[in-house]
Amino acid sequence: MKKNSSIYIAGHNGMVGSALLRKLKAKGYSNLITRTHTELDLTRQSSVETFFQTERPEYVFLAAAKVGGILANNTYPAQFIYGNLTIQTNIIHAAWKTEVKRLLFLGSSCIYPRECPQPMKEEYLLTGPLEPTNEPYAVAKIAGIKMCQSYNRQYGTGFLAVMPTNLYGPNDNYDLETSHVLPALIRKFHLAGLAAQGDWEGIEKDESEFGPIPSDLKKSFGISKGQRSVASRPQSVTIWGTGSPRREFLHVDDLAGACVFIMNIEKKVYNSLLTDYGAPLINIGFGKDISIEELALMIMSIVGFEGKIIFDDTKPDGTLKKLLDTSRLMSLNWMPGISLKDGIIATYSELRKNENRI
Repeated sequence: MKKNSSIYIAGHNGMVGSALLRKLKAKGYSNLITRTHTELDLTRQSSVETFFQTERPEYVFLAAAKVGGILANNTYPAQFIYGNLTIQTNIIHAAWKTEVKRLLFLGSSCIYPRECPQPMKEEYLLTGPLEPTNEPYAVAKIAGIKMCQSYNRQYGTGFLAVMPTNLYGPNDNYDLETSHVLPALIRKFHLAGLAAQGDWEGIEKDESEFGPIPSDLKKSFGISKGQRSVASRPQSVTIWGTGSPRREFLHVDDLAGACVFIMNIEKKVYNSLLTDYGAPLINIGFGKDISIEELALMIMSIVGFEGKIIFDDTKPDGTLKKLLDTSRLMSLNWMPGISLKDGIIATYSELRKNENRI
């Protein structure tokens, strides 16, 4: 990409899209195209095609998606499969029609089978059943990969799918009913810490900034208005599952750096990425995993909550282990630069700053 190339970031207000926008601006790219949902509804094919015909972007980062954790995926499966299928289908098709040079489709590591060998390699795609708790979302993302592959095969396009591991960082979703595990844990321990200190004003600021606190959590933390007393202050935080599943986490700024790196790979190498392993697919991860229990202890320490953790084993664990094989990307001389601890410290600091602005 040249510094003045026209680059469209679909989903620029989301966590991944905003990280891409920051990274591209920092690297001096000046012709960046963005649209809010109000300005452009990506689920409307005619609107998307008109936009592409008018703007004619040369490069596309397809980061627009409907995302969420286990609870959200279980509660809204129809919305997850419909929203993601329509958005990615409209953009990929319009990109082909307007001769976009390269397109990077952002997927998810949940595309791999539930019982996938570890670490998960690109060639393991479609070799076994998916994790049931997020199957509709995973099916949509697999369809996006296969759409990229099909358009490359039939039309000679340069559409590549990148599969990031679990992400965290600026602009994450802290809604306790729809968020992923890491931001949910940060907010839970943060609320527990505020309640332990009797900081009711801080709790109200948190709820105003990050969304409603579920009634069961309010009760367990003693933060309902009728409970607020020293005796009701929380001594523990309850976490879904057994704590034994292992997850890999990547700071979203590292993901953005990897995506820009991939988009700039020389043509010969880029084209090889489109055909290796039978699909235009490349994993992006940190290369190391951690158990949910270890993660919870790390976050509790960073937040400063002095209590204990209770694991609710009546709730689902999801896939027991998810670690990506990133050797394909690492062989191109890219490495992540933000450690998990440093990334969580920075993320929690940002959460506090956002709260204090209220």
